[in-house]
Amino acid sequence: MRWTLVRPRALLLFGMVAALAACSTGPQVTRTQEVPETADTPYKNILVITLLSKFDSRRYLEQEVVSQLSALGTTAVASTSMMNTKTPMIRDTFMEMVENIDADAVLVTQLSSLRSEGTVVDMSPEATLNLRPTAYWNVFSVDLTEYVEPQAVEFEHSLVLLTELHSVRTQETVWGIESKSKFSLGFDQAKDYSIIINEAEAIAKYLSRDGLIAR
Repeated sequence: MRWTLVRPRALLLFGMVAALAACSTGPQVTRTQEVPETADTPYKNILVITLLSKFDSRRYLEQEVVSQLSALGTTAVASTSMMNTKTPMIRDTFMEMVENIDADAVLVTQLSSLRSEGTVVDMSPEATLNLRPTAYWNVFSVDLTEYVEPQAVEFEHSLVLLTELHSVRTQETVWGIESKSKFSLGFDQAKDYSIIINEAEAIAKYLSRDGLIAR
């Protein structure tokens, strides 16, 4: 097959994304390759591969893509379900998976770019007020305590993923999209995988819309 495996770049915060309102509408998607008339579509058994540096990041996205495709009636298998953290991410590894599951197509998602900008933010102070009566009429003692939290750091991220579909029979790339997401993440925010779900939904939606999967 002619599809090329690119060494993944570090995706440092992909596994701990906090999706805000800006992410709720999903990523912006652009087709990078239209489906050729000669493509042997639709595909019914797809091997899903994600090329990222962190195994957990790959696993989370692959599982969500598989879930989305399964909901549309297409059989899909995550590559991470057939490997562990020590399995080499080389062409022979994935070709063996194709043979083992008799896949008719391979879906490959990889990181195109990730830009992050950090901003120091002053936190809002909190105060408590205690009033105590004194020996004098209508005179009170006032204790004011103000709590000021340390400054926080917020990160603005711009994430671009490239996804391509390859035909096993023709060994050609038959389709491609580029998805762009922007999201904010506080330094100490809890994990939220909404952006992974949004990315997977976009991939499955465009595969279905372009007639690449059986429905």
